[in-house]
Amino acid sequence: MSTWMQALQANKIVVQPTMASTFFKLLSLFLLASMVSASDLDIILDFLAFANSIALDGNFFTFIGLHNIYDVDYPPNFKVTRASTVEFPALNGQSVSFASLEYLTGTLNPPHIHSRSVELLIVVDGSLEVGFVDTIGKLYTQALQVVDIFVFPKGLVHYQYNPSPDQPAMAISTFGSANAGTVSIPSTVFVTSIDDDVLAKGFKTDVATIQKIKAGLGAKAKI
Repeated sequence: MSTWMQALQANKIVVQPTMASTFFKLLSLFLLASMVSASDLDIILDFLAFANSIALDGNFFTFIGLHNIYDVDYPPNFKVTRASTVEFPALNGQSVSFASLEYLTGTLNPPHIHSRSVELLIVVDGSLEVGFVDTIGKLYTQALQVVDIFVFPKGLVHYQYNPSPDQPAMAISTFGSANAGTVSIPSTVFVTSIDDDVLAKGFKTDVATIQKIKAGLGAKAKI
């Protein structure tokens, strides 16, 4: 007997076969609807704060983490400065976050996904080559110039690259979640503890190649 049926009987609910069929159909529809509409939880307060809201002031709703990015030279590698719920707690429950992306010449934001949100990117300096891959393996690419906007659909692998030999680039991204759930593909695959043999079989190569890739990413090769 299923757990659902046992639970219903424990509560003295008599479920006839036709009623059970209807019940599980309705349950399935409810779960499907919940999955389709899933996003950040909708809060019933003005905002969420871990401190006493009476003691809060405008500082709680202000993020100053971007002060220095326009006053210094571009970093030597790709750099992202995030304003998500981790760095900016006032965003908790607000279903929005932000990131500043800086690309020195020839640098790349490696393939990654955002498991919780779509990304809307606008180029504010230089130019970028961007792309994403859909669930049937089709690659969509575009060359972006200043003020061009590009959307990366939620949960799809995507990247940004600055191919210019002499012009750095900067972009701003916004997300429909207070924490977009960024997952770096190279780091997740090669800098975690997945066994080298598993990776070698998965990528149809040998362990030596896997260890070389790990070394290039700064991971400790398995001895």
